Amino acid sequence: MTVEEKLNYIRGVAMEEARAKGNSIIKQHQDALEELFKTHREEQIRQSENRIKAETSSAKRQLNAAASKRQGLLRRERSEVHFELKKELFKEVEVLLAQYKEKEEYKELLVSYIARAARIANGQSFVIYLDPEDRDKKEYLENRTGMTITMSQDSFLGGIRAVIPERNILIDYSFQGAVEKEYNEFTFKGGAGIE
Repeated sequence: MTVEEKLNYIRGVAMEEARAKGNSIIKQHQDALEELFKTHREEQIRQSENRIKAETSSAKRQLNAAASKRQGLLRRERSEVHFELKKELFKEVEVLLAQYKEKEEYKELLVSYIARAARIANGQSFVIYLDPEDRDKKEYLENRTGMTITMSQDSFLGGIRAVIPERNILIDYSFQGAVEKEYNEFTFKGGAGIE
């Protein structure tokens, strides 16, 4: 072999070895980059999923807060409407009571109230109070029941009140007490969505 051939041979072997080392280094570097890319991609996917969960959770909270606020407004509006309707209804009740008080049945109801109060007093002295608006019925009631009736200073929408002083008892057959009780206990019931 000539020197030239030996040099070519050594050059060829050296080049082949350099290529093999270079390919090995490139392969190692490529594998390292792929591993780094895989790790980076997994981290990005995990961060994206966490961000999506956080955004979803935040959106749900905002939606729930908005829904809760709206429900509160609707409840308040419904309550205001119920209050107004209740006021109107009880104004009508007072008109109907005024109409009822003009009927003969009302006088008979007052007579029955006085009789009940007398039974409760059971022979003890008692005072019967009549609503000032029923002043025109005083004489009729005294004649019909044989009892002395006192006119009240305060209006109580009709009916009577009686007091048994010896036993500290107030007998309240006033319409005001009944109307106030009904007003305080009254709620709208029935219908779609009405509790």
